[in-house]
Amino acid sequence: MPASCYVQRPSPRERPCTRPPSYRPVLALSGEEVVSASPRPFWYFGWNIVAAATLLTLLTVGMRMGIGPFFLPMSEDLGLSRHSLAGIIALGMFCYGLGMPVAGYLAGVRGTRFTLLLGTLIVVLSCVWTIHARHVLDFTLAYGVLLSFGLAFTSPVAVTPVISRWFTRQRGMALFFLSTGSMAGIAVMTPAFTYAIDMAGWQNTLIGFAGIFALFTIPVALFVIRDQAPADADLLPEQIAVRTAAGQGAAAAHPAEATTLGQAMRGKAFWGIVLGLFACGYSMNLLGTHGVPMLMDHGFDAMTSAYGIGTIGFVAIFSTLILGRLADILPRRNMLAAIYLVRGLGFLALMVAGTHWQLYGTAVIGGIVWAGSIALSSAILADVYGTRMVGMLYGWAYLGHQFGATLSSWLGGWGHDTFGTHWVAFGGSAALLIVAALVSLRLPQRAPASARAQLA
Repeated sequence: MPASCYVQRPSPRERPCTRPPSYRPVLALSGEEVVSASPRPFWYFGWNIVAAATLLTLLTVGMRMGIGPFFLPMSEDLGLSRHSLAGIIALGMFCYGLGMPVAGYLAGVRGTRFTLLLGTLIVVLSCVWTIHARHVLDFTLAYGVLLSFGLAFTSPVAVTPVISRWFTRQRGMALFFLSTGSMAGIAVMTPAFTYAIDMAGWQNTLIGFAGIFALFTIPVALFVIRDQAPADADLLPEQIAVRTAAGQGAAAAHPAEATTLGQAMRGKAFWGIVLGLFACGYSMNLLGTHGVPMLMDHGFDAMTSAYGIGTIGFVAIFSTLILGRLADILPRRNMLAAIYLVRGLGFLALMVAGTHWQLYGTAVIGGIVWAGSIALSSAILADVYGTRMVGMLYGWAYLGHQFGATLSSWLGGWGHDTFGTHWVAFGGSAALLIVAALVSLRLPQRAPASARAQLA
């Protein structure tokens, strides 16, 4: 009987093969195909990593972006003016951005587990230092600088590389789920902090957060996060067979893996992503900081303005689930360009909205595309440069996001005070986003053209 009629089994006994769907080719004997009896698992472990990383992102982004409830209690207790405290928070946002490349580097060199544990330690120590700080310098170093770096080490930048390694076929969806954590963090943690501060004070709330953060992150880092992904990641058996038939083998390297970090950072694709994330950070922080005052200046009451901005974040939680599926079907650069274009037009629509239905209609459409740019940017970086450097590249690219956020915070106030209009900042946001859309259309589809033929 020919060799192709046998399957490998745990026992040495051989039987005629039936080739069930859960088996896939792994070896060849005398030129004939032999199949492995290892069945494909019902549940792919990579989704455990995605779920844990999403909840971690909820906590991290919720603390970094949910500063509002802490603002007045901190200001009153520490005797700081609003201007002084706002400056400390702005410094914290900048340090959060500076910590991103460091987090990406540590995740690539020392591993995701080490980076998350180090970040957790820094978060806990900084929270303890913050509640005991009574001088401006101590508070600035603890809350503004140290906490920001700790949160950067547990941010999406730290977990994006491991998710990219565990997912090939569904990479877009997995990274979009991670973005859902960011949206949920703002929507969930802000009211939770408000309630906790009202019940127990800001110091106890901060310490309580540190305890919950450590109790969640430490087990996740030790028992869920795994840097070493299966060689075939989440590919289906028929996709693996196509790769094998193409002569790549299951563990074939990405053709861009030989590219150095310096070469990648000098590439047009990288700077196209940086420009897009700069526009993304500018627009997101502008809306979060100056959106409600702008709408109130245009005749809406405070609650209507808040509901209008809140609708964007609420819709974004659900839209990520749809966009995540499309990201693995449609060309990612086209989706990214469409997201930036619609978001840019949305800023113009917000500026001219005069009725409630115009405001909420614009908010719903804007919410659909609000969370997609970050997930698509990281997925495109992994597609183009491979997963080996995606953490470091994403960290440096995200620094552009934070520069944009810092600029819009200042320009939103300066433009209104100087010219008496919000068109300077909001019109500038629309222009930046439209330019980012045009640049995104010129990004590589997957890998550079010279290497594309080698991909599976």
